[in-house]
Amino acid sequence: MKIFITGGAGFIGSALIRYLINETSHSVVNVDKLTYAGNLESLASISDNSRYVFERVDICDAQALTHLFNIHSPDAVMHLAAESHVDRSIDKPAAFIETNIVGTYTLLEAARQYWSQLEGDKKQAFRFHHISTDEVFGDLHGTSDLFTETTSYAPSSPYSASKASSDHLVRAWQRTFGLPVIVTNCSNNYGHYQFPEKLIPVVILNAIAGKPLPVYGNGQQIRDWLYVDDHARALLTVLERGAIGETYNIGGHNEKTNLTVVQTICAILDELKSEKPKDVVHYADLITYVTDRPGHDLRYAIDASKIARELQWTPLETFETGLRKTVQWYLDNLMWCEHIQDGSYLSTTLQNES
Repeated sequence: MKIFITGGAGFIGSALIRYLINETSHSVVNVDKLTYAGNLESLASISDNSRYVFERVDICDAQALTHLFNIHSPDAVMHLAAESHVDRSIDKPAAFIETNIVGTYTLLEAARQYWSQLEGDKKQAFRFHHISTDEVFGDLHGTSDLFTETTSYAPSSPYSASKASSDHLVRAWQRTFGLPVIVTNCSNNYGHYQFPEKLIPVVILNAIAGKPLPVYGNGQQIRDWLYVDDHARALLTVLERGAIGETYNIGGHNEKTNLTVVQTICAILDELKSEKPKDVVHYADLITYVTDRPGHDLRYAIDASKIARELQWTPLETFETGLRKTVQWYLDNLMWCEHIQDGSYLSTTLQNES
């Protein structure tokens, strides 16, 4: 297949593209606006591959999207482009409304117009795969409840509300116009090349720099953690074998409190990086409790039994193996992190766009 991947220079998108290019014979057109979170350095290893093309396009630009569909004639769209940082959505929600809602609408319309003109097997095989989040469900207050594919939506933040809106738009375009869509909702991703504003890379980089490790409230918020390469495998599995109109939850089967995540990272760092910053005996000494985030959801937990039962996908990594790989990757790739932190990745990204 030739696959459009929106947001392919982001964390999950770049992992998906590396997987597709390295492990399959599919071709990829990476459609990315290159906001602050888009980093082409994450795709340096495959950027010269003949099956990879980068197009710097905003998904809110209808004319540019129509042009891309016409010149590339994709067999599928995997839609990951989104503003995704909860704290940023609280400070400045407008960008989340524009990209996640208006952008998804614009992409759906461009895809629908393109799909409606296809014929025969190509029209029959076309898929629009929308990648969403478990945050659209709100939070769970019990200790045993799980999010299923039929859980009611109850988003808490501007980010999750905008993603919930985009999910509804995608399903409406299938119901009203017949567009062949599939939706997936995933739990918290982690792994290599994650932008260092998210919890796990923040903790790793702050720790080795001897900076405080911020933990919201009492740190007892629970999340299910999914290794990004496992997620990439799941996404392709759904695209290739998922049923039109269906939703599939993708989870890592790894419920952990935020405090446990931070403490585990510290323990791994104690083992892997024994040379510590001045006055630090154990990295956990740097843990600092900060004021909780407004509207902070207490617990997320995914029931991923449907995708296991119907599509035979299960994660390969445990939280322990995935987190160790992640910590080691950041220790081995501090230059990539430095380019993010000093902003130089932005100029590198612009120089390398095609």
